Amino acid sequence: MNALCDITDRGAYANLRVKQLTASLPEREANQAAALVYHTLDHLLTIDYYLSHFVKGSQKPVVRGVLRLGVCELLYFSTPTHAAVSESVSLIREIGKPALAGFVNAVLRSIDRARDSLPAFPSDPVQRLSIQYSYPEWIVIEWVARFGADDTESLLSRPAAAIEVRAQYPYTTEQLQKELPVASAVNRWDNNSLSLSGGFDLASNPLFLEGKFTVMGESAMLACRTLGDMSNKRVLDACAAPGGKSAYLASLSNNRIDLTCFELHAHRKELLDKTLSRLHVIADIYEKDAAEFDSQYENAFDGVLIDAPCSGLGLLGDKPDIRYSKSDDDITALVQIQQKILHTCSRYVKPGGVLVYATCTISRRENEEQVKSFLEVHKDYQLDKIPIPIENNGELQLLPHIHGTDGFYIARMIRCR
Repeated sequence: MNALCDITDRGAYANLRVKQLTASLPEREANQAAALVYHTLDHLLTIDYYLSHFVKGSQKPVVRGVLRLGVCELLYFSTPTHAAVSESVSLIREIGKPALAGFVNAVLRSIDRARDSLPAFPSDPVQRLSIQYSYPEWIVIEWVARFGADDTESLLSRPAAAIEVRAQYPYTTEQLQKELPVASAVNRWDNNSLSLSGGFDLASNPLFLEGKFTVMGESAMLACRTLGDMSNKRVLDACAAPGGKSAYLASLSNNRIDLTCFELHAHRKELLDKTLSRLHVIADIYEKDAAEFDSQYENAFDGVLIDAPCSGLGLLGDKPDIRYSKSDDDITALVQIQQKILHTCSRYVKPGGVLVYATCTISRRENEEQVKSFLEVHKDYQLDKIPIPIENNGELQLLPHIHGTDGFYIARMIRCR
């Protein structure tokens, strides 16, 4: 309950808080606790909608957290009713609210009795999609305006993504498939990308520790491929942490690459250092703001990759806490940061070189409009077809329900000679 409240009410990152929660638990209990927190987050608005019909007035965050977890167990797990209710009643007592034990019991029993006749969702399309799939209305409004209600529903209802991994050169995909402890399948667009059939403790796996493979989504891999062949060339990864893209650029070139990495934040640079060290990648790594121009890098690189800080709306299925931590105003602020990074790093590309702009989001303001605005100002750049097996005209919005990837935007631009 404390972990859930830290995420929903105090801004904690779900992955870090859940890792902290499960660190001292036995494996089975850890898996159950993580699943309960993530399922509650994934269905948060739906759960709150149901609770609003059974609870009058607002509740303190800790009480609301207990009820949310209880409803999640009742409706989305196979936990027997008596066990789910008993656990919630015990939890409210443990947090020092024994007087509310009867209240929690009554609310959950009422919802359980009404599970076959729960309140219908609103008839308004945006409100229905928001509550049914637990996405804030501002996101639904933007996507419905762009894709229409039917495609938006397909996007919102996409199944959870499998864990994706890739080999790191000189280890091969074929070797990795043979040695992994679970079965895997080669993904659709990048034949170095594997989807795992199930989970295992990746971080302690000998192959992982030896730097023979890493976890990486296929869409991020495609962003690296968008640069083209960078063998024996000088390349900048401008927003490099946690390091997966930098490492894949090295792997694609068989380590024949002159690689420079920028990362603004010290703690993330430490993560970048560790990732590249584990994967045996040699690079010049700097704690540096990609938005601040440095004349020593002007016209210095054959290729520049900008995986810009963004709203992360393409990862909502895997990181449900992002839905509730971002707002429409956040997009406006991010656009300004992205614009500055894009304008600054464009000056680092040699004439004839390649500039790739990428985000893990589905947002015209951060993506298509950002690139359009850039090209209107920088007449020495033009879109160039992305060298991947998906039809494109130099820019591409990957969509989970269409491409089977994370929601990722990629644009490839050439600096004219």
